[in-house]
Amino acid sequence: MVQPMILVDADACPVKEEIYRVAYRLNVPVTVVSNAHLRVPPHPLVSRVVVDDGFDAADDWIAERVTTASVVITADILLADRCIKGGAGAVIAPNGKPFTASSIGNAVAVRAIMSDLRAGGDRIGGPPPFGKEDRSRFLSALDAALVRIQRQRS
Repeated sequence: MVQPMILVDADACPVKEEIYRVAYRLNVPVTVVSNAHLRVPPHPLVSRVVVDDGFDAADDWIAERVTTASVVITADILLADRCIKGGAGAVIAPNGKPFTASSIGNAVAVRAIMSDLRAGGDRIGGPPPFGKEDRSRFLSALDAALVRIQRQRS
C-alpha cells in the first residue's frame, strides 16, 4: 500500500503552515519543492527539495513523482494539468479550489486567453486578494482529499 503524500509547489505558496498542520494531524509526509532555499519546520514528516533555477524545474520534479496517493498543492495551471494527467490523487490550488480532469481543460484555455490578452497589451486584473475564506476552503479541501485517499488505500 502506497502512503498518501503531499507535494507542494512552494515558491509562492501562501498556505504552507496550513499544509503542515493537516499533515501532522493525519501523519502524512510533505515534500516542499522550490527553486530557492525555503525554511521548513524540523519535523520528520517534512522534507525540502531545492531544484535548480531552470525553467519549470520544480514543476518537472513534482510531475515526475506524482502517484495516485499524491495530493499536489499548486496555483500553476499547467503543472496541475500535468499532475492530473499523471494520475495524481488530488490537485488543489492554495485557495482550496480543486483542479479535476473535468475542470482542467477550461482552466488551461482561460489561462491561454489571458496570456494572449496580456501579450497584446491589454491591462487585465489578476486574481482577487487571498483571504481567510480561501485559507478555510483550502484546509477543508486538503483534509477531504487526504481522508479520501487514505480510505481508498485501506
